[in-house]
Amino acid sequence: MPEIKTYSGQCHCGAVRYTVDTDLSGMGDCNCSRCRRIGWILQSAPASAFNLLSGEDNLTLYRFNTEKIDHLFCKTCGIESFARGDDGKGNAMVMINVNCLEGVPTIDRSTIKHWDGANW
Repeated sequence: MPEIKTYSGQCHCGAVRYTVDTDLSGMGDCNCSRCRRIGWILQSAPASAFNLLSGEDNLTLYRFNTEKIDHLFCKTCGIESFARGDDGKGNAMVMINVNCLEGVPTIDRSTIKHWDGANW
């Protein structure tokens, strides 16, 4: 069983900083119009496993399609290091951009899950 670790994450300029407890076992990417353009590697985590340390006031919101996900960008550098939403059952979730985490080994994209968000 994968081990849950606490990772530190941030936007590019460091104004938005957080920690998240996750095992990185569910990493994936998505081919929707948005994710395809920005090249995220996604990892979901329960909202209770996420702790925003700084930068709440520096986030700006973007929603598209079903408008169920809060895509949050740093107003200074434009990086979306996480998003907020739910798992479809009402449980609050955070989607982490694994590329914004410190101490993560190089990820082989051929080994992660691929979601067909373009046809979802």
